[in-house]
Amino acid sequence: MELTKAVLAHIVSTDDKIHSYVTVTQDTALKQAVDADKRIKDKSATALTGIPAAIKDNMCTSGTKTTCSSKMLENFVPPYNATVVEKLNDSGMVMVGKTNLDEFAMGSSTENSAFGVTSNPWDYDRVPGGSSGGSTTAVAADQALFALGSDTGGSIRQPAGFCSVVGLKPTYGRVSRYGLVAFGSSLDQIGPVTKDVTDAALVLNTIAGYDAKDSTSVNKPVPDYTKALTGDIKGLKIGIPKEYFVDAMQPEVRTAIEVAIKQLQELGAIVEWDVSLSLTDYALATYYLIAPAEASANLARYDGTKYGHRATDGDSMWDIMEKTREDGFGTEVKRRIMIGTYALSAGYYDAYYKKAQSLRRLIWKEFNQAFSKYDALVTPTSPTVPFKIGEKTNDPMQMYLSDICTLPINIAGIPGLSVPSGFVDGLPVGLQILGKSFDEETILRIGHAYQQATDWHTKKPALK
Repeated sequence: MELTKAVLAHIVSTDDKIHSYVTVTQDTALKQAVDADKRIKDKSATALTGIPAAIKDNMCTSGTKTTCSSKMLENFVPPYNATVVEKLNDSGMVMVGKTNLDEFAMGSSTENSAFGVTSNPWDYDRVPGGSSGGSTTAVAADQALFALGSDTGGSIRQPAGFCSVVGLKPTYGRVSRYGLVAFGSSLDQIGPVTKDVTDAALVLNTIAGYDAKDSTSVNKPVPDYTKALTGDIKGLKIGIPKEYFVDAMQPEVRTAIEVAIKQLQELGAIVEWDVSLSLTDYALATYYLIAPAEASANLARYDGTKYGHRATDGDSMWDIMEKTREDGFGTEVKRRIMIGTYALSAGYYDAYYKKAQSLRRLIWKEFNQAFSKYDALVTPTSPTVPFKIGEKTNDPMQMYLSDICTLPINIAGIPGLSVPSGFVDGLPVGLQILGKSFDEETILRIGHAYQQATDWHTKKPALK
């Protein structure tokens, strides 16, 4: 109970500067804390019992608003929990709130929320990344001890890198998507945001597993991921894809990543530089055809009839539907719906969407070929440090390029882990570790060994 009260008080004293939360669930948290104390007393507690956690506001929480940071769902209260929330509740976690995000998870900076911009706790004038910016800032600023985010094209890993916390995107199908408000159904994946790799393994132990309610869930046994955290990576073969060191990469970021890779070598890993993943250059275009196309289909359900926002004036059903969407959706969501609808339209489907799906298969195949030689691949999480709020809002292409290092991983469906790996002028740098499908154990093992040898993950922002 004392821990929960302390975290809630810290949220009150700091969130006016950061805006991690859309909704703070104080009453729910205090009730869950009482139940957690009973479980601890009865010796029926789990590793997460009584631990204050934050949930990204695109995951359904029964009796608590789930807004997706959109006016379209501003007052929507789900009648059920997402599977991951249900599992965390069963573990005894304490939910302190729902975190801010780019509207419907569409963005790379958490500037697209209908309820305000989230600031990076390392520099309030800079973005925290996105779309899980609220979840990562909550963990970085000690407003939660762990959080859940969703990752469609880097939306856990990129903000984790920007905020100097750990972010894990599991293999597609490893964690149930039931109750996650869909953006790109073949790309979305829920994962943990934590302070260190050990915590990420503990949370993944709880949320991973088959779910019959999710048709894309894969029925594979869930290992105890903490057993992979041996601290020993001697003999592991790690490849460094040269295409991820893009021309626009900040030289200081490149240096920080190279130092981190050399640290892995010193720990005994066998590192091979200049590995080629030649199709990486096509990943951005592939993603920005597939993801908007799926978004166009998924967001068609918001018509002002079933649930959510509804325009009150109009001469016909079609007028009401048009005005509902015009008022309810923000600029970035409308942009992606239009791109996706165009890509799926008659006469353009084969030229764009079908070709993107063919490239997706080739990108997946190329990753598999690389993993036949290497146990893991290591890249930057982002080519730059966090950029200033407003710097890229008028240039969508530059904003989309922020995810250039993370997008291919969602296209291939493989797991990716971002760990803190240094600072440039006081701003965080993230190291990304990629693994084979359903081999989260290896990337967690590497990330943990790296953190045992460094102290970047122990640094905290000086909240002003």
